[in-house]
Amino acid sequence: MEPRRMLLSVTVVLMLISSACGENPGLQLVLNNKGLQYGKHVGAGWIQDKLELITLPDINGEVDLRTLGTVYYTLSGINIVQCDFPEPSVEFYKDATGFKSSILGLSVAIEGEWRTHYGIIKDHGSFNMALLSVDVTSIVNLGKDPEGRLSVTSASCDAQVGDVNIHFHGGASWIIQRFVNYFKGHIKGEIEGKICPDVEQSIVMLEDSLQAMNVSFDVNQDLNIDLPLSGLPIIDASSLNLGLKGEFLSIKTPKVPPFDAQPFTIPEQPSYMLSMGLSEYTLNSASYGYYSAGLLKALINDSMIPPRSPVHLNTSSMGPFIPQLPKLFPDLLMNLQVSATDFPLFSFLPGVVDLGIQGGVMAFAIQKNGTETALFELKVDTKFSSQVWIAGGKLKGSLKMNNFTLTLASSKVGPFETDKLEGLGRMAIQLVVTNLNEKLGEGVVLPRMRQAQLVNTVLEVEKGFIAVFSDAQVLMADEDFN
Repeated sequence: MEPRRMLLSVTVVLMLISSACGENPGLQLVLNNKGLQYGKHVGAGWIQDKLELITLPDINGEVDLRTLGTVYYTLSGINIVQCDFPEPSVEFYKDATGFKSSILGLSVAIEGEWRTHYGIIKDHGSFNMALLSVDVTSIVNLGKDPEGRLSVTSASCDAQVGDVNIHFHGGASWIIQRFVNYFKGHIKGEIEGKICPDVEQSIVMLEDSLQAMNVSFDVNQDLNIDLPLSGLPIIDASSLNLGLKGEFLSIKTPKVPPFDAQPFTIPEQPSYMLSMGLSEYTLNSASYGYYSAGLLKALINDSMIPPRSPVHLNTSSMGPFIPQLPKLFPDLLMNLQVSATDFPLFSFLPGVVDLGIQGGVMAFAIQKNGTETALFELKVDTKFSSQVWIAGGKLKGSLKMNNFTLTLASSKVGPFETDKLEGLGRMAIQLVVTNLNEKLGEGVVLPRMRQAQLVNTVLEVEKGFIAVFSDAQVLMADEDFN
């Protein structure tokens, strides 16, 4: 193969691989086998409790009694009175990128009413029926729709009813009972034929619910987060991995961040039900969203300075730091316009979260007539490191300032040394850090959904991402089911 054709082939292959794999996720959610089995157990108990509330559809049929003619029958008002519901089997099914679930040996006792008509003769009564050794196996496929929503479809379903026992009561039931063997096969077939369509209809209803879900949410008045799937669900024998875009955008100025999400792999933790990964990309996209919308700025005036502070925002108070300032602009109040000159950058390293902030401070003197006169501009370079952990159901942390540097960018009052101002700024920020650490030590309660809460949760900071491992406790709502 000539070099040009070889290069073209390699390029095509790489494009296909890129298309198949999708973009790197900013968030990852992993359901481990422990979580799957817990969900199966909770679901089985819920179904067991609700089965007796189910009303089954009518069963209609006919029996050809040869020389006597045809008897038409209807079984209606069918209710479940008892159910031997064995623990189902649920497993990750790699072949279909989904789940395989089986219920083997299900037995159900039901009751209802029967009606027959034979020519002009009509009769009715009640019946008891036992469905024995019912086996149902269903395979569900998970995918991704064009909008990035999770999709679910039925890959296959098989249902078998081992046997049916029927006893009729009332009316001429003693006659009908003698012909049970003629039509119980039909009843068995009717029931078998309804199981899989009902299973598949439930899957369709679930798919409809998934299609109605949003993949983009307003976090607050300033930020929106996009959470479509970044690629197809990934399933192996022990877990399901969903990669989500996890990108924050400014609502007013939705600019895509000028950086890409990097791949990361959550360590396997089979002893937990769930694993979650938050990448640097997601947090930095939020930072960029605020920055691109021009929200990372603040105006500081003297009213914000505590009265007991030895230094205030006026030109006379700034004399020890900038000697020429009170001479050029005596006894005037000052404003400081503080703003980020680039978006704050988060970096995740093993055990540590680093944050770098680059900003600028523009100082103005407020003249007697209210106009502002520009004085000078400072460049600020600040670096922090923090530790975060989860304890007692709360997210906690501690923050440390690693660097604070001030340099003079420009001046309308002539050159001056920034060492003393830098020391003052460092003291002010250290005071903020101390107060913030008190709140971080108290912690923030982990979010709790109405139907579930996280328990036994741990957090680990890895290179490029934060991993959270947790069990879950489902709180089932008492809702009608039919």
